[in-house]
Parts: sequence; structure tokens; C-alpha cells
Amino acid sequence: MQQDFIKKIPYGETRALARFLSLVENETVGYKEILASLTFRTTPVIGITGPPGAGKSTLINQLANHLLTNHKKVAIVAVDPSSPFTHGALMGDRLRMSEHFLNPSLFIRSMATRGSLGGLAPKIFEVCDVLRAAPFDYIIIETVGVGQSEVEIAGLADTTVLVVVPEAGDEIQTIKSGIMEVADIFVINKADRDGSDIFYKNMLSLSHTNANEFWEIPVIKTIATQQKGIEALIEAIHQHAAIPPNSGKKLHLLAQRALVMIKALRTQDISLNSLEKELKENLDKTNFNLYGFIEKFELK
Repeated sequence: MQQDFIKKIPYGETRALARFLSLVENETVGYKEILASLTFRTTPVIGITGPPGAGKSTLINQLANHLLTNHKKVAIVAVDPSSPFTHGALMGDRLRMSEHFLNPSLFIRSMATRGSLGGLAPKIFEVCDVLRAAPFDYIIIETVGVGQSEVEIAGLADTTVLVVVPEAGDEIQTIKSGIMEVADIFVINKADRDGSDIFYKNMLSLSHTNANEFWEIPVIKTIATQQKGIEALIEAIHQHAAIPPNSGKKLHLLAQRALVMIKALRTQDISLNSLEKELKENLDKTNFNLYGFIEKFELK
């Protein structure tokens, strides 16, 4: 593998970043050695999660606009749903962020979930580390918004922002045991809609109930389409970043991240294509049992 372009990553050279990220996603031979040779910065990773239709992309667009205006360098990773057959991203780059595409201080990357149920792409941890080797001030991750299984974002992001809309008021009781509990910041977007004030009070009550000695989750009202509430959100992100990394929740989430990476490491020699081929050979056998089929993969 030619490594001339690797020297350009610490300087944030766009083509070098894009090329190496492709090598990481495709697990090209030698990419792990390059990862081990990089020097990583402590760039904060901000996870933006929430149900479809909450306005996550618009909110991220306004966050990026505010940060870029203040001369910050921003990387955005948009994790899209993928085709179950080709595993390619179905949505591609966010067209709603098109106004920033030519800004040299912004890097946008779309990734496919490739069948992952946690709302993230399988190689997202390595991708974020590559971006941390470049001179970005912020890394923003947008997930696909698939519901409670999306708690995986909390193991990756330093700060997890949950975006909801006033219409979600009736759903709070059903989702609070999932992504509600991993959020560090609540954002009520489209706060100009009916019912936003009552919803805001309910969210404040929930936040107060779950408060600990380090943090009480702030509830931020935004109207992303009108650029309202963006400064308050950025301030909340900065305040959360000041929490000690060895606090109870952050330590627990770091352990979750380590567990995800260990699982990926232990299954790296198992591919979907090989499983499909082997299953095809076994499905015609009498009394085929999937549990019996996977027994051979159990670690001894």
C-alpha cells in the first residue's frame, strides 16, 4: 500500500482523508498498521440522534454554519440506511448541506449501516479515529434514527444530542428507557409547533429525575430552519465537554465502546458472503437448525 498520501492526513488534506477512509471501510490490507501509526487528537465527537423527521440534518447544517462562521474546522459523518443487498448508502451525501460542500473547512462523509441495527456503520469507530488524526475542531455524527437500538451512538460520541419534536410527547414513556437515557442533551426542534411548551416542561421533569452529581441534561428549544437555539445548543455541548472523562456515565460508555470493538475484532474473519455460501450448502439438509449451525463459531 502506498503511504505517501498518509502524510497529508495530519494536515487535513481532503483527498488523502477520503482515500484512507475508503481503505478503512473496505478493510484493505495494511490499513490497521497505518491506523496504529497515526497520532490522534482529542477532538470532541458529537452524536446527533433521534427519530426520522425530527430535523437532524437541518440542525446539523445550522450547527456547521455557526461553527464555520466562527472559523472552526468541522467533519460530518452522515450514517445512512443501506441496501440489504449491495450494502451501499441509499441516501448519499446530504443535499441539505450542499451550501457548504465547497467550504475548505468542512469535510462530509456518508457511510452505510451495512446491516448494523444500532444506527451506526460497522467501521464508524475507526473512521472517527482517522478524523481525529486530522486538524478538525469538531466531529459530528448523524445516525439514521432507527429507535431504541440507536443507543450505540453513546458508546462513540463524547456528547450525545437527542433531537425530538413536540409531536413526540405521547411517545416519551415508551422510549425513555432507550435512547432517552443515553442522551446528554435534549433538543426540542421545530419548537414553534403546537404543544412545544408542555412538551418542554415534561422533558425538564424527566431531565431532573435522571440528574446526577456531574450533569443534569439541559433541554434546548430550537427552530433549525430559522437558526434559533443554535448558540444555546453549542454552549450546552461545551459545558458537557468539561465533565471529567472518568465520571460514572462516561466510563461506562467507554467500556461499551471497547466491547463493541472487541466483538468486531473477534468476528473479523467471518464475512456475510461466506456465511451465505455455507448456509446455501446446508439449507437443503434435513432438520437444518440455525442454532446448531452457529455452534462452531462459539469461542471456547
